[in-house]
Amino acid sequence: MDKVFIEALEIECVIGIYDWERKIRQPVVFDIEMAFDNTRPAATDDIKDTLDYKAVSKRLIQFVSESDFGLVESLAERCAAIILEEFGVQHVRLKLAKPGAVRGSRAVGVIIERQRTA
Repeated sequence: MDKVFIEALEIECVIGIYDWERKIRQPVVFDIEMAFDNTRPAATDDIKDTLDYKAVSKRLIQFVSESDFGLVESLAERCAAIILEEFGVQHVRLKLAKPGAVRGSRAVGVIIERQRTA
């Protein structure tokens, strides 16, 4: 299966469990791989036949920037669900990183893989 990807999509949001984190906006960074059959868009050369990564990015930016989660796990699940449900993707691999969350590390976070059940 082909994959469409979005790499290093950085979005500012309220995320974290500590009181000080609830008062500030912090960056989170997404790497996303979405299973999509690219044979039709390759043949037609028409954007309407593609998985529009700009539309996916804009939707995630809108959702994440307005969100208010305590855990990166919760945010990752909701973002994966949006991709699966709203964009007709069959499988998604999503890495969500929270830069600077742990001293001495570049980032911490989660990697999840989800697929459509129906």
